[in-house]
Amino acid sequence: MVMVHDNDDKDGTDLVDFRGNPVDKSKTGGWLAAGLILGSELSERIVVMGISMNLVTYLVGILHLSSSKSANTVSNFMGVLNLLGLLGGFLADARLGRFLTVAISASVCALGVILLTLTTSLPSMRPPPCPQASDPRKQQCIEANGGQLAMLYISLYTIALGGGGIKSNVSGFGSDQFDTSNPVEEKKMVYFFNRFYFCISMGSLFAVTVLVYIQDNVGRGYGYGISAGTMVIAVTVLLCGRSLYRYKNPQGSPLTVIYRVVLLAFKKKNLPLPAKPSMLNGFHDSRVPHTEIFRWIEKAAILEEDGDSAAKESQKNNSWRVSTVTEVEEVKMVLKLMPIWATSILFWTVYSQMNTFTIEQATFMDRKLGNFNVPAGSMSFFLFITIILFTSLNERVVVPIARKFTHNVKGITSLQRAGIGLIFSIVGMLAAGIVEKKRREVYIADQPPKKLSAFWLVPQFFLVGAGEAFAYVGQLEFFIREAPERMKSLSTGLFLTTLSMGYFLSSLLVTLVNKVTRSWLRSNLNRAKLENFYWMLAIMGVVNFMAFLFFAMRHQYKVQNYYGPNNNGQQQELENWKEDTSELKESKIDIGLQE
Repeated sequence: MVMVHDNDDKDGTDLVDFRGNPVDKSKTGGWLAAGLILGSELSERIVVMGISMNLVTYLVGILHLSSSKSANTVSNFMGVLNLLGLLGGFLADARLGRFLTVAISASVCALGVILLTLTTSLPSMRPPPCPQASDPRKQQCIEANGGQLAMLYISLYTIALGGGGIKSNVSGFGSDQFDTSNPVEEKKMVYFFNRFYFCISMGSLFAVTVLVYIQDNVGRGYGYGISAGTMVIAVTVLLCGRSLYRYKNPQGSPLTVIYRVVLLAFKKKNLPLPAKPSMLNGFHDSRVPHTEIFRWIEKAAILEEDGDSAAKESQKNNSWRVSTVTEVEEVKMVLKLMPIWATSILFWTVYSQMNTFTIEQATFMDRKLGNFNVPAGSMSFFLFITIILFTSLNERVVVPIARKFTHNVKGITSLQRAGIGLIFSIVGMLAAGIVEKKRREVYIADQPPKKLSAFWLVPQFFLVGAGEAFAYVGQLEFFIREAPERMKSLSTGLFLTTLSMGYFLSSLLVTLVNKVTRSWLRSNLNRAKLENFYWMLAIMGVVNFMAFLFFAMRHQYKVQNYYGPNNNGQQQELENWKEDTSELKESKIDIGLQE
């Protein structure tokens, strides 16, 4: 789920049509073009949520993998998918452009779902059923062999490759269809992001209700087959609208700039820094104010003594020999984001439990609603409903009330939103531990064993869902706002990697806990102690939140509207920046600097 507005070109002069000619805005772009593009994101959500929210029940119940191994499989799949968003963004920026990247990625994703449909449908791709199918967890079942798992992994990671490319580019490509220099189109683009998020939410809800039900009650192949058909239709629709789109030509990836600056700083590590920053290359033309942090990076902008002036001039024009102060300061700005990046990861570790162990909990609980037996994966319905609810409440209730107390036009800052999300995740894990302890006690105490209602899981879905509504928006806004103007796509990549690292951290923790305790995460949760794992995450969340608070209170927001060293606007902007910074030091109750 990524909402990106990367539109540095304010007048749209770099936009072209599908033939490469200057775009005719009367015949291209707008809602029709954006709507065709949104279909790819809607399909990607249906595919990914339809898999991730119910895959653990297939791995445990059909392939007979352990609970810990199944949880890690799901976590690694989601982690790789989000991490590959960086690759998709790089390819689009550096070579392919957004349209071609989305089209290829959607096609790859469709291929992956077709493979998954075959893998889950063919009897040869499954181990034999357990001796007593009514409760396979009590039997010595035969686990899926290497070949069967290999086909499953090939299918999943083909989907991840395609999904990452879609995720990192579709929202930016959609926003390209609106001209921000036109007030009418600019207003439409605001609604585009609202509808973008609506498509994400509706796709997720469809996946965890209709598709999960079909997977559990009709057949996995039918459920995944519907997902495959949806993606094939989305690719077809996307390609049919080729003449309606506005395109931006690739302008190079910011990852290349970062790599080049760091490489040059390392190569020149033995050179002394000049006495004055003004002696650095491009200081007087810098679009970003010089700062005193990470001074070692500035060595990339040192002009080496090559003799005559002609050689020096040649060196200035070779970006692989010397960087500019603008590039150096932009890399510094990215490095400043890393403490917040690191302390944002644990939220997504907690969130990953909602589609792994929480779904596995539901399989051991009473899921009857009248005469209808709710599929375990469909319990995620409460997660997505809560996300939609709190996303609306944030803008209509929380922000207006917060404005009265903070006198901030945004009500609460991006870092405050992210911090509130972290608090919700901690409480969510406490609730999850309490419910799991109660579930197991009820099962053990009653003879014959009694199942606790699965609707006791709603509080943890509610709390973590509310947390995502705050954390997702806060983290994404923070990375987009604080990244250099020329590196907006990279900021989205940074956000995606917090999700990715969160899932990978979950996988690592599960592996370590399983090796150390050997009792917390057993396949039969009635003989496990899953609540201890939840409470461990809550304790880690408290420590992580304190670290987040430490870095957030000291974060200095970047100077906005900088005019350069030779412009009269510089002094006023720097004074405003210093004033904002001093306010932060005086107020210890804010989570982050007022924006």
